[in-house]
Amino acid sequence: MKRGETIRKRIRGWAGLLYVLPALSILGLFQLAPVVYAAWLSLTDSNLIRPVTNFVGLEQYRRMISDPSFHIALKNTVVYTVGVVFFSALFGLMLAVLLNRKFRGVGLYRTLLFLPVVTATSTAAVVWRWMYAPNPNGLLNRIVALFGMESQRWLLDPDLALPSVMAMSIWQSTGYSMIIFLAGLQNISSTVMEAAKVDGANWWQRLRYITLPLLSPTIFFVLVISVIHSFQAVSQVLVLTGGGPLRRTLVLVYYLYQQAFESFNMAYGAAIAMTLFVILAACTWIQWKVAEKRVHYGE
Repeated sequence: MKRGETIRKRIRGWAGLLYVLPALSILGLFQLAPVVYAAWLSLTDSNLIRPVTNFVGLEQYRRMISDPSFHIALKNTVVYTVGVVFFSALFGLMLAVLLNRKFRGVGLYRTLLFLPVVTATSTAAVVWRWMYAPNPNGLLNRIVALFGMESQRWLLDPDLALPSVMAMSIWQSTGYSMIIFLAGLQNISSTVMEAAKVDGANWWQRLRYITLPLLSPTIFFVLVISVIHSFQAVSQVLVLTGGGPLRRTLVLVYYLYQQAFESFNMAYGAAIAMTLFVILAACTWIQWKVAEKRVHYGE
């Protein structure tokens, strides 16, 4: 009897494995295998022009440490990520709070605010590049002229280029944060808010002491996903500025693209990719440790 039960358990175990095998195969083929290949490639001197590939160990990583362009790209990426994540999360939360109520046209407003998320980044960047036209007839220059300000060279000024790219990214990512926050807000029981109202709590007190603590798992999720997404920004930089002026908008993924597909230095590009992977893993781990005691699950 025990032997028969053991056999049946083994059969069920193998059956479960067979069920997930197709998904595991796709994951391994398109996710794990490229990561392993990139890790190996970063230890070579692979170049698309030269057919011979030699193992060089950590030479690409040593080159990276002394590469000023990599340092600039890393700094720009950190500044870009901090700005985009903070403002997109803040604006998304504000919009979610405003739209978390029933009034005429609320569905239309939510849809319109979410449209930038589903718009192709390259397409949106072309429109924003037209808006950033440096001549007085550019859309944004016409707007600032209404306030008596001079026309700006938005994408050509080293001091304005990165903030201009960040503004487009904030516009595009705010809708995603809004939808996630909206889902979290609607998951909060209305009885909790009603009890707070009965106890005399005003709107700000309910937001600070009830809504935000109960929304902390959603805030944590949005921050983690937004950091990962922002570190991988490339399309908007490619279309808007091409990394200029004076490398002020050079970010890690665009620098990776330049090294791997413009300079054909695949090994160095793979080393940058692996470094980016480690940075993102470290950022996620730090966020997890910092937020662990501040996230409240359940009501």
